[in-house]
Amino acid sequence: MAKEHVKAALLEARSALDALIEADQTQEAIVRASELMVEAICSGGKILSCGNGGSLCDAMHFAEEMTGRFRSDRPGYAAIAISDPSHMSCVGNDYGYHAVFSRYVQAVGQKGDVLLAITTSGTSGNVLDAVEAAHEKGMKVIGLTGKVDSPLAQRADVAIVTPAGRWADRVQELHIKTIHIMIELVERQLAPQNYI
Repeated sequence: MAKEHVKAALLEARSALDALIEADQTQEAIVRASELMVEAICSGGKILSCGNGGSLCDAMHFAEEMTGRFRSDRPGYAAIAISDPSHMSCVGNDYGYHAVFSRYVQAVGQKGDVLLAITTSGTSGNVLDAVEAAHEKGMKVIGLTGKVDSPLAQRADVAIVTPAGRWADRVQELHIKTIHIMIELVERQLAPQNYI
């Protein structure tokens, strides 16, 4: 019985990936997002990333792949996940959890930077507050979500909406694929020698 559930889960995951393979608009948004990242890096800017729960893990994974190494050696790229526990506990205590990301954007973000805002539902209030703070600072916002008409999709400069269905885990599985593809596209422009 359990093996049937394993196979069903894998088939559902494959179905979600097949939907992304057919989603031309989403693929175009991934390309546009990587171009915004390249523009920021080339102009001396940085990319901030944020999200809650699994999306925070994705935000951190994105930043470490950018600052560290993805596939082959190349210079590190300026990226910071808003994940510092002392910052989050301080701001959460003094202002409320809704401000943990926006306060960081207000403190560290600059015009020309990019915010990668991640929320599977597209409705996380603290992520949306960070989007508003980023726009106030003159930053561009890439929204990574799973809902087409969500507040995040409507407010982002580039909205990447992964077509994974109603479950957050399937959305997150496509988000990590999307993140890896964006990093590859950035590298293909900034470190083309890694793709010869």
